[in-house]
Amino acid sequence: MDEHLEPWLRSALHFALTATASTESPWSQHVAGDVVDPDDPGRDPRFKKLVEAILFSRRLMNTYNLVLGGVLLVFTIWHWGEKVVLLRRRQRMRRLKSHQDTDKDANEAVGDGKAWSSSSSTSTGGSATPPPDTKTRDSTPSESSPLLSPPHRRRPQRRLWRPYYLLKSTLQYQPKPLPLVHKTLPTNATSLLILCWLGLVLFYNFYAMPLSFTYLFVFADRCGIIFITNLPLLYLLAAKNQPIQWLTGYSYESLNIFHRRVGEVICVQAGLHFVGMVCVWYGLLRHVGFTLVQFLFNRVVLLGLAALVAYQGIFFTSLASFRQRAYELFLVLHVLLQAAGLAFLWFHHASSRPYVGVSLGIFLLDRVVFRLWVKSSTHPATLTLLPDDETILVSANWELGNDGAYTSRVMNSMGKGWKPNQHVFLSVPALSRKHALQSHPFTIFSAAPTMTRTTEGDDVKHAWFSLLIRAQSEPGFTHTLLQHARNTSQTRIRLDGPYGSSHALDLLASSTTAIVIAGGSGIAVAYPLLYSLLEPPLSTSDPESASTTTAAAAAPKSCPNKVKLLWITHAPNHRLWIPEDKLKELQDWGLHVLIPPPTALAGRPDAASVVRHWVQDEVERTGVVVSGPDGLVRDVRNACAGLVGKGVDVDVQVEKFGW
Repeated sequence: MDEHLEPWLRSALHFALTATASTESPWSQHVAGDVVDPDDPGRDPRFKKLVEAILFSRRLMNTYNLVLGGVLLVFTIWHWGEKVVLLRRRQRMRRLKSHQDTDKDANEAVGDGKAWSSSSSTSTGGSATPPPDTKTRDSTPSESSPLLSPPHRRRPQRRLWRPYYLLKSTLQYQPKPLPLVHKTLPTNATSLLILCWLGLVLFYNFYAMPLSFTYLFVFADRCGIIFITNLPLLYLLAAKNQPIQWLTGYSYESLNIFHRRVGEVICVQAGLHFVGMVCVWYGLLRHVGFTLVQFLFNRVVLLGLAALVAYQGIFFTSLASFRQRAYELFLVLHVLLQAAGLAFLWFHHASSRPYVGVSLGIFLLDRVVFRLWVKSSTHPATLTLLPDDETILVSANWELGNDGAYTSRVMNSMGKGWKPNQHVFLSVPALSRKHALQSHPFTIFSAAPTMTRTTEGDDVKHAWFSLLIRAQSEPGFTHTLLQHARNTSQTRIRLDGPYGSSHALDLLASSTTAIVIAGGSGIAVAYPLLYSLLEPPLSTSDPESASTTTAAAAAPKSCPNKVKLLWITHAPNHRLWIPEDKLKELQDWGLHVLIPPPTALAGRPDAASVVRHWVQDEVERTGVVVSGPDGLVRDVRNACAGLVGKGVDVDVQVEKFGW
């Protein structure tokens, strides 16, 4: 090819293969008038313009990650500011509850004419402080005054705050699925964020890009740069152990939607890069005798084409239609094609190597160091087939001991416990060799381990772990596990985790009223949250009762005044997923439960109306967490969005996994 091209074009193409953002301009130092020397391509103005455009694209894309870093900083500040607000609300609720309990104990003691036992920390007798005059409540506020006065709803100033609440309501609204393809759409806020990012990518595609055939090579080259620049972001969003979760509070499940959009965009950019290069061949190289076969089998082009095929293969096997039908094959191809794609890119172009190296480092650190080593644990487990003959209860238990305290660091494995609303990746090596290499995500059904005080006064922790797994009708992991459970009740499991965000629990714990909506197996999300909210505190004054009571601390727990559960089941026997004594225990602790008739018998209940009724009946801040099918999630989310538009103080958090 080289001998047929003009010197300036040949030099420009060779320059593009090695140029980086720090490459100096290769201008010739030998200038002899205005005569173009064929042996000196730097003298040709066409060469200079092309090289300047190539270098500009390289340097422009250096700012892309700076922009993303700025966006990440904004979300980090927002998240940690919100955590501070929620923490202060919880502390205020804890103080108010403490004063309420103190006043209640004092009033009861005075009314009974006798004091509590000497071990009580409440001072009684005739020194109880009388309730403040409600007429002076507003002028002389105190911590106890809101508890001793009639509740009232604090509505925002309609004229001042109405635009804000309307905007918040609009952003929280989730549109209906797309017609024909029935594609589930996220909330308007998520869609807006994705559109802004797509606009940023288009800006980098076309900024300072002359629309002429001469610069078609530069455009195709820039598309390739955008592709490799987004690779680290793609792998970072796919990792289960990564800083974005800690910085922004978004769990892996929430970030997964952005991971998929990034994957789709880089596949489009790779396609534009290849098509642009083919157009360059057709409009330029073909005329100098360079055939299509010679072009495609050129080393650089062939490696790039192989990388394109690998990443397009990842995209098509990641589609929901393929993933749901062949999840195990999806897992295997996802790993193999990624490894192949990174290898092809490394040898395809020198400028891609820093990005390939970072991406490979993220992948290996997450998959090998954390998931297969640091966060992996193996336990003996029991498989129990539930009465519906379609659901398996995987249960295990192990001692945590005094050194098993759980922290929020990513170094924790299941051997040190977990927090409410977290999930794990499960492997059952006994099923087959391929299943020994596969891991599948499931929400932890059991309550998080808490401290237990023995009669000897020792504080110990014991993990009682369980997973609720609905078997799918198609052949796959859950179907195989169901068949295995019918033949044996004992096996060994490997757990990778725990993973997940604490935002749902923080939201409920900082609300005056907590509402949890569960659809079907979404009860696996609801039960640990409810247990954590309602679990009574550990009493230090009664060692005998302390030996059988579990709690996190002796101080009053920061929990809502009201906790409500709406659980929608499909079949009557699904109600048995939670034993009656466990549900009764939650009710004894203060849970209000509503379980409509199964949908198989009575149809789907109007969950949105129930949520609106519950929220509108409250006078203070309400937190709502929903987990279940897409239709239920959308109905509850939109019901809350409608209430927000009316100025009601309600927040909603969705725990919907999209694997």
